[in-house]
Amino acid sequence: MMKPNTRQSFATASPVMLASPHIRAIAPYQPGKPISELAREIGMAPERIVKLASNENPLGPSPKALAAMERELHELARYPDGSGYDLKRVLSERLGVASAQIVLGNGSNDVLDMAARAFLSPESSAVYSEHAFAVYAISTRMAGAEGITAPAREYGHDLQAMLDAVRADTRMIFIANPNNPTGTFLINDDLLAFLQQVPEHVLVVLDEAYGEYLPETLKSDAVNWLARFPNLIVTRTFSKAYGLAGLRIGYALASAEVADLLNRVRQPFNVGHLALAAAAAAAADDEFIARSYALNQLGMRQITQGLALLKLNYIPSYGNFLAVRIGNATAMYRRLLESGVIVRPIGNYGMAEFLRVSIGLAAENHQFLQALESALKEQ
Repeated sequence: MMKPNTRQSFATASPVMLASPHIRAIAPYQPGKPISELAREIGMAPERIVKLASNENPLGPSPKALAAMERELHELARYPDGSGYDLKRVLSERLGVASAQIVLGNGSNDVLDMAARAFLSPESSAVYSEHAFAVYAISTRMAGAEGITAPAREYGHDLQAMLDAVRADTRMIFIANPNNPTGTFLINDDLLAFLQQVPEHVLVVLDEAYGEYLPETLKSDAVNWLARFPNLIVTRTFSKAYGLAGLRIGYALASAEVADLLNRVRQPFNVGHLALAAAAAAAADDEFIARSYALNQLGMRQITQGLALLKLNYIPSYGNFLAVRIGNATAMYRRLLESGVIVRPIGNYGMAEFLRVSIGLAAENHQFLQALESALKEQ
């Protein structure tokens, strides 16, 4: 009996079909359009283009971070400190947690993915909210697990609906607070009551990427909950208020036992040398964070007042962005691009009538509002 020609069989099959079905089913993350790309497309000078699409800090990086990177440039021939000792020491002192409870990542996306890889499998499921950050679904599917989308309430997390969605095979719940892209917010009391009801075998990943934009009265108590809830993971980032999005650095806080498991799936040297130095300096730059918060408050008022004059509705936001109801959002997005203004369509979040706009400098916000007004008149 002749053996089948294995080489011929593989040659006639598409290489795409060799990937696992759950990988082929993933919808890739869509980033905001870069300024350089739009400049090429419409033939406009880059300095005339305003990007309000990716929730970046319009002030740029923390000055202390820039100085720290300059001091470390001569060390780039060497591998970074794989343990992140200096940054962990700074975070440990400021947050009151042990270094063993801190896991560093290539942006907070990286630690979200670590959590999924460490605790999810094809035999499990994860719960996240409708209109929540797209990475939760992507990381869940990458692990082969089933994603369960709980219905939102007024575009925000409905904690009871999320509890009701938990099944026997559920191993993880993702919550963004404030939520991206809607800007909605859950108060500490509600989150604490939620954690008290979550089964012990389910990990809760609390994503606090935008926590620095909250007023002091609403700041998170999550770090203080870690000792009480060993199934809690808190993720934070230096990409937003700290202005280090281009360096890609974030971190997770968890029990030492959970952090140890996250570190087992962490790639070696996943955070670069300059990112470690910049983040350690930025973490202590309280003056810069205060300026960033104040600028965001002013910009939020500027844009919401402008939207009111244009009679446009928006979702009240606790982040550094707004989801604005436009109607034909895709057409408006294209019109704004033609005017040199980049915002973010969020139809992939089940919000086809909305555009998300980041808060920028006063002149950038003004340019957005002017372009929006002109485009509305053309409709």
